[in-house]
Amino acid sequence: MNYDLFIFAPCLKTDVKKVVTKLMMRPIQDTFPLLQNPKKIFITTHHKPDGDAIGSVLGLYHYLTKKGHHVIPVSPGELPDFLMWMPGVEHLLNYEAESKLSIKALKEADLIFCLDFNELSRTKHLGQVLAEATQPKILIDHHLKPQAVWDYGMSIPEKSSTAEMVYDFINLCGDNALIDTDIAACLYTGVMTDTGSFRFPVTSANVHAMVSDLKHKGLDHTKIHEELYDTWSINRMRFMGYVLIEKMEIFPKYNAGLIAISKKDMKLFDVRSGDLEGLVNMPMSINNINFATMITERNDEVKLSFRSKGDFDVSEFARKYFNGGGHMNASGGTSKASFVETISNFKKILSDIHAR
Repeated sequence: MNYDLFIFAPCLKTDVKKVVTKLMMRPIQDTFPLLQNPKKIFITTHHKPDGDAIGSVLGLYHYLTKKGHHVIPVSPGELPDFLMWMPGVEHLLNYEAESKLSIKALKEADLIFCLDFNELSRTKHLGQVLAEATQPKILIDHHLKPQAVWDYGMSIPEKSSTAEMVYDFINLCGDNALIDTDIAACLYTGVMTDTGSFRFPVTSANVHAMVSDLKHKGLDHTKIHEELYDTWSINRMRFMGYVLIEKMEIFPKYNAGLIAISKKDMKLFDVRSGDLEGLVNMPMSINNINFATMITERNDEVKLSFRSKGDFDVSEFARKYFNGGGHMNASGGTSKASFVETISNFKKILSDIHAR
């Protein structure tokens, strides 16, 4: 981050030291003294949470609870069905359905942990409440370019998942021995889902060492895989077939694939947004396809998900064209245009990029 603006701009009346201190997020090790005595802790993650988001939140929830803290985990919205089996999910508040309880927990908290997002807008309606909170905010996240609003944290884009970083945090605290089968199940869910079942390039040797450690602690990886991938409804299975036949377009000239799903498509099969998990990856299984996009019509906006292979940076693509961001090979964005217009705009951008 470049601080020259603040240091060499005498016309600014802002207290330079305060601004630079805020931008320079303190290392997470500096929170250790804050955690020596029992605290009230609020943990949250991004809207439309995935396996890494909830796995990280619940893994940290179990760990901090074992340390004697009073912990309230909050999701900005509802969870997809395939995560409802997770240990501790019954303690998770849904901000959209339980806003009063969530706000009360936030106001009473001594510390706020923010996991698997680095911009407050990613929590949707919870974002403004978080922005107004004055308690220390602690970030654990692996996305690029964090917003300058956190007091302490770990921001490491090279990490496979936030779940891996929660595992690292527990080890930094010297508490590896406290990792039980509940914590292991949560963290394994996060790292497995965010690495595409360990096939993405971010799956480092450290990831496999972590899984080995979790296995030694009693992790039942087979059961977790079944809970995540073998509990589909009949409607979801039929929906997948419909999408692949009717809603997937392949552009061999551009080595790209597109899946576009309208609200009508989802209503036709009575599926929810959580049932879309993993769909964006499907075109990538086709030979020579190294860029895949899924465009989804939502009630208030159009969402885009991007995946790539090799050195095509979809985080930069999302940031440049669709007000988004993420990782080099996995990112997302939004569009204020209509569903049909967004599809048309995407195809034009795809054509323009390859025409250069």
